[in-house]
Amino acid sequence: MPNAQSASGATTGPHLKPRVRVLAGTLVAAACATLAACSGDSKPAAQGPGGPPQALPVTVLAVQASAVPLTLEQPAQAEGQREVEVRARVSGILEKRLYDEGQVVKAGQQLFRIERAPFEIALAQARAQLAEIQARAEQSAREAARLDGLVAERAISQREFDDAKSTAAVAKANVSAAEAAVRQAELNLSYTRVEAPVAGLSGRAQRSEGTLVGPGADSLLTSIVQIDPIWVRFSVSEGDLARLGIARPSPGAVRKVELMLPDGSVYAKPGRINFTANRIDAQLGTLEMRAEFANPQGDILPGQFVRVRLTGGMQKDVFLVPQAAVMQSDRGTAVMLANDKNEVAPQPVTAGQWVGKNWVITGGLKAGDRVIVDNLMKLRPGAPVAPHAPDQPPAQSPQPKS
Repeated sequence: MPNAQSASGATTGPHLKPRVRVLAGTLVAAACATLAACSGDSKPAAQGPGGPPQALPVTVLAVQASAVPLTLEQPAQAEGQREVEVRARVSGILEKRLYDEGQVVKAGQQLFRIERAPFEIALAQARAQLAEIQARAEQSAREAARLDGLVAERAISQREFDDAKSTAAVAKANVSAAEAAVRQAELNLSYTRVEAPVAGLSGRAQRSEGTLVGPGADSLLTSIVQIDPIWVRFSVSEGDLARLGIARPSPGAVRKVELMLPDGSVYAKPGRINFTANRIDAQLGTLEMRAEFANPQGDILPGQFVRVRLTGGMQKDVFLVPQAAVMQSDRGTAVMLANDKNEVAPQPVTAGQWVGKNWVITGGLKAGDRVIVDNLMKLRPGAPVAPHAPDQPPAQSPQPKS
């Protein structure tokens, strides 16, 4: 019979040999894999699934409680101590500009010249009219004095004498009016010399030579701003005042004022608060304040947007932790600690403001906690670490034996 079947149903005969060869090959492969896993060529003690993990070298900072100043940064805008508009005060042709635009000018320096001839003529006419009126007033005075003796002798009527006295008084008043007209003409002539009312940085000329200028809405010729010292205006909310530890806003309540330039640097010269509003803005809920900074080199220009840093009271019993060691997520803020067993222990904390390159931690830490400040991306809760101080080299990790 070519094929036979045993009582148990197993097939015997020529078809049994291929299956035996396959099963034997599988057993050999499994045995080789087991031997390879147990041989010394692999590294199970250091990296194998059953071996203990290596301790990761990390830098730790043993935090201690300290006191830090309460600070606040606010956007602000610079403005000149004085910002003056130079305008034409008389009508005339603008003959010449006598200053360099954008340069510093002195108080009283002539900036423009308006045509003088019409005002010189008007002054001459006013003086001539004054002389005429003075002559008439003298004549009226002499007439009244002559009639005074005649009325005593009853050579003239009292009415004639009274008329003479009235004429003399009117003539005297006309003299005063003529003198005022002369002074007005002199003043108008002086207005043809347009001078800088204050010292400061000059602006662009708004009218060119040959233009007819005069008093009115279009009389602006240029502007001058005083930039030393420079003023910086900003607003602070009620909540920010409370966080600064300021119960009652006043210029002396802010201990220190610093100016942050647009490039992020701190302005070298400290400032002071020179104005605090007397009321809170009802719509914005903010208090307007103004600081003053020395600006001898003109580093800060009016209209420039900057930031001010205000320092108020002191915040005690807080911890300073490097910014890189503080992790923030949708679950909150936390740091990684190295516990007594040199294992990673996540610790939720409450973060406050920044001081330099550090976070101010107001809750969640205690004195002596070892905060891990590097290799944070490689850490896992409970993982072993080899901590070392910032001023010490990392410990050498044990090398696996061959």
